[in-house]
Amino acid sequence: MTTETPPFERTGQPPAHAEEFSMCFTSTPRGARLARRLTSHRLDAWGFPYESEVNDTATLVVAELAANAVTHGRVPGRDFRLSLTLTAARDLLRVEVVDTRDDRLPPARPHAPEDPGAETGRGLWLVACLTSRMDVGPRGDGGPGKTVRAELDL
Repeated sequence: MTTETPPFERTGQPPAHAEEFSMCFTSTPRGARLARRLTSHRLDAWGFPYESEVNDTATLVVAELAANAVTHGRVPGRDFRLSLTLTAARDLLRVEVVDTRDDRLPPARPHAPEDPGAETGRGLWLVACLTSRMDVGPRGDGGPGKTVRAELDL
């Protein structure tokens, strides 16, 4: 993981021939669970088998980001969106989770919880440890909410 969080390239267009998956899910624990399962399934279809390091890591990242969207970014009646993009060179996986609440931004630099026995507070820290880059910003479509992006160098 890098110590700096460089800005993500926001061209609006994925690289040529990139693999993409995007879907909206209900802002419920069931929606978060489905996002996690479909991530694992999609990665398997893209050639990263179940229980491979890439599949396990990306699935864990999606699980944490989806759980945060459901827990901290939930607005009743509004969904969250998960997008996965695998570059054409198959060397980078971008995970984006968009929720509809913009008043509760996560910290810019997540840190380990002060109390190691705490039951909460380590999700974004785990994501930061497992990914190459992580960023939080406004939604790209101009709607209310935020986008949490994480990239895994493969």
